[in-house]
Amino acid sequence: MTGFHLIATCPDTCARVGELYTDHGLVSTPVFMPVGTQATVKTLTPQELQDIEIKMILANAYHLYLRPGTEQIQRMGGLHHFMGWNGATLTDSGGYQIFSLARLRKVNDEGVTFLSHIDGSQHLITPESAITIQESIGADVIMVLDECPSFKDSFKKVEQAMHRTHRWANRCQQAQRRNDQKLFAIVQGGTFTELRQQSATHLASMEFDGYAIGGLSLGEPKAITQTIVSKTTDLLPENKPRYLMGVGSPEDIVHAVDMGIDMFDSVLPTRVARNGALYTWQGRFNIRKSYYSKMEDPFDPNCNCYTCRNFSAAYLHHLFRCKELLAYRLATIHNLTFMNTLMNKIKDSIVNTTFSSFKKDFLANYKGTDEKLRMSQKEKWLASQNISEMGK
Repeated sequence: MTGFHLIATCPDTCARVGELYTDHGLVSTPVFMPVGTQATVKTLTPQELQDIEIKMILANAYHLYLRPGTEQIQRMGGLHHFMGWNGATLTDSGGYQIFSLARLRKVNDEGVTFLSHIDGSQHLITPESAITIQESIGADVIMVLDECPSFKDSFKKVEQAMHRTHRWANRCQQAQRRNDQKLFAIVQGGTFTELRQQSATHLASMEFDGYAIGGLSLGEPKAITQTIVSKTTDLLPENKPRYLMGVGSPEDIVHAVDMGIDMFDSVLPTRVARNGALYTWQGRFNIRKSYYSKMEDPFDPNCNCYTCRNFSAAYLHHLFRCKELLAYRLATIHNLTFMNTLMNKIKDSIVNTTFSSFKKDFLANYKGTDEKLRMSQKEKWLASQNISEMGK
């Protein structure tokens, strides 16, 4: 069996369970994909990912193209052999990373000319070369090259980026040579519902293997993100996987599953883990706080991850205070175990037609990050990347 197959849906919601078939195994959806940007999920080995029961990870074609280079990966037998990972993989074409370069890139209909953030060398990526790069890397799912506008851009500028994304999607489709990789299109349109719906309708007519919603979680309020997703998803083919790019907070995933999204990725769970923020069913808590310094019990006694089975909260607190490398590893194991458990609970509730009550109970108990604080932190990050310049 190939492609994507729906297993179950849930009454009074758009939530669904499916199976995505790849050459490196079956992936049950909804699925969260940890990000392994440079062919590694930071601090963890492939075996540890398998122990957590992660089935699919994301790597980034932009970074791998620059270092170590696609020819090197190809010589080593492709991405899976290169990194020792036997599960499924997805590569992002690099559209978002090029977008984040801001002052270091120039976009026209041919493609994107940019300066490497590593050594300042100049490169041109076209839709055709984006496909060639990803075919050389050998991921199971590959993405079209898209133009990702800033959420602050004008309607006219976002509309231009959307049309260019559509033209590039067609060129990517024409450039594809391998038939063992699934090519996903990317819906753009900023925070303008009209453009999002136009983009979804246009791309849905082109018969891609799957459809992603890109260009969100870039600093816009969560309410706007949810509105865009809800107005877009229904226009995407029911028999194809739907992927919400760059979204990884637990509460956002639960909302998006309710809208019919199947796939997610984000650096958030692993990044906050390295800063001492650990997930629980009540929210995110910082193990660095003195409260945990004498706690003999595990950080989460109800968690069955390797970290909580073997170590006390006090020990984990000690590791972070001493900046021991093991701290980041143990925290990452915990957070990815939480994310995988969350996805399994979501799938079970959909199959048992209890997702609506699961969502209600989860959101009632889980305290998300304060919205004002989240937007302030995001704005600082955008400014540090020079991304905010694009909105002017």
